[in-house]
Amino acid sequence: MNSSPPKSSKIAAGLAALACAVCCALPFLIAAGVLTGAGAAIAEQGLLAAAALLLAAAGALWWGRAAQASECGCGCSPGT
Repeated sequence: MNSSPPKSSKIAAGLAALACAVCCALPFLIAAGVLTGAGAAIAEQGLLAAAALLLAAAGALWWGRAAQASECGCGCSPGT
């Protein structure tokens, strides 16, 4: 069984990391005048929620792929 995460899980985890990076960049965006304080507060909450949902989706995709791979349908144990 291949234990590496599926491509969809890697994409979801990458998007979650991107959302976290953008959230960490908010102070710089405020200082540059790109965002106001209220806009940053809304963006921060949205980015944190998006990152949490994407990480949960990545985990669910990985777990689902592993569960699917372990059920070969022949009644044998995985790896035999």
